Amino acid sequence: MATSNGHETNGDCVVAMSLPAPADTAAGDAVLAERVLAGDLRAFEALMRRYNRVLFRTARAILKDDAEAEDAVQESYLLAYRSLSTFRGDARLSSWLTRIVANEAFARLRKTARRAAILPMHVDDAPESDLDATLEAPVMDRPDNLAMRSEMRRLIEARIDALPDSYRIVFVLRAVEELTVEETSACLGVPEATVRSRFFRARSLLREALSLDVDRAYGDAFGFAGARCDRIVANVMSRLAADADGPI
Repeated sequence: MATSNGHETNGDCVVAMSLPAPADTAAGDAVLAERVLAGDLRAFEALMRRYNRVLFRTARAILKDDAEAEDAVQESYLLAYRSLSTFRGDARLSSWLTRIVANEAFARLRKTARRAAILPMHVDDAPESDLDATLEAPVMDRPDNLAMRSEMRRLIEARIDALPDSYRIVFVLRAVEELTVEETSACLGVPEATVRSRFFRARSLLREALSLDVDRAYGDAFGFAGARCDRIVANVMSRLAADADGPI
């Protein structure tokens, strides 16, 4: 679907019509990466618009804060741009970008924890038994005058936020973003068995707290609005333009 400004929509984001997404996403990523390394900033914009939603959802799952997640994604894009020459293609570009965003988000989380003088989170090393927590009671009532789907989405987001930290990031990537076990494992750097066990436990916790109708609303959780996508792209592109003489 084309927009009035010469772009076409791709999910919640906008993709420049001069840079269409090829059928083979991995091959298309490689082409865009080569163009970025050659100094084509529009190719980098296309990459951002392609992966904005999954990267925002990844950061949001870790930080549980929209504004902080946006900042984390923007900083991660800048890091990715400057280190793209180190990407060797032994993993999918989407997995590489997601790892960068996850690392940035966890670093911010640890920094916040230190400021609050509480113990930092150790996601990969924490025993599964220590994370076996029961979800808290609902944090919001459902006004009768609101549409059921909108209210259910807000309730799902609150329930996902209440999941133990390492369960939450796995659940968002697997259920909300619909990545495979292998892709999630590559993104987070944890064994596939760990991905499976955490996802199973996260689903069990959610099902204990929500009705069966919740499954129909998974895809709407943490919606990525077009305005947020445009804002992230504009901010990153502005900072790259200001630093145009620096190495990639």
